[in-house]
Amino acid sequence: MRFLILISSFLISTLCAAQEYEVEQKNKMFSVKEITLKKGDTVHFKNSDKIFHNVFSLSDTQFFDLGSYPKGESRAVKFETPGKVEVECAIHPQMYMVIDVKE
Repeated sequence: MRFLILISSFLISTLCAAQEYEVEQKNKMFSVKEITLKKGDTVHFKNSDKIFHNVFSLSDTQFFDLGSYPKGESRAVKFETPGKVEVECAIHPQMYMVIDVKE
């Protein structure tokens, strides 16, 4: 019986495990305009341009500022609160995307 409970617990935790996503910054754009994820998921913002980018959000749902970083670097944000998060680059105003965090 304990073995069955242990296997059930493992399967449930595996199905509920947080996911990791990558959003690339290339040609002064985000690789997606919108992404939907679950509470607890993480997004890695990878700079593939030869120039610096600064990823930030002033959204009430999730406020963050990843600072400026060069090509080849990646910065991550874990999303803990359901709602819409508007993401921008402080250096390039045309860079805009929305992250929809579900419960």
